[in-house]
Amino acid sequence: MSLIKQGKLAADPFVDASGAESIPPSGPVIVSLAQWQAQRDALLARGTPLGIRLHSDQSPEVIANDVGHFALVALEFPKFRDGRAYSYARLLRERYGFTGELRAVGDVLMEQLFFMVRTGFDAFDLQQSPDPVAAFQTALKDFTVWYQPTGDGRPTAMQLRHRTQ
Repeated sequence: MSLIKQGKLAADPFVDASGAESIPPSGPVIVSLAQWQAQRDALLARGTPLGIRLHSDQSPEVIANDVGHFALVALEFPKFRDGRAYSYARLLRERYGFTGELRAVGDVLMEQLFFMVRTGFDAFDLQQSPDPVAAFQTALKDFTVWYQPTGDGRPTAMQLRHRTQ
């Protein structure tokens, strides 16, 4: 796994226990929704950074009241054609006020990184690139003008057009 954060290769302090039978007793950990729901109080009592991994069929609405407890939310892309995580990212950032790390995991393709950034992702689990940093930097240069407004604050083509008139 290659974790890209802020455009750089980064070490991952979190242990992904979301598919494990047991959760490590200490340290930053990523848990599944089922683990969170079953062990919420124990996980909060740990006092260490906590992350949650949501599958593409698990809306962030189920954790809306708890987003303040998470340092990280990992949204899964099971296939490149499944775009629900884009919508979930915007919901987490814009509706639920999540300010922590928003990580794209699963079938994360270089061609989609630009759009992931636009919708609020700031960390990427890249498994398919020999040079993930270069690929990330290239992906961010794919477009310079946007039609759709998103949560990243960049002006749309229409806003730019009105500024020049």
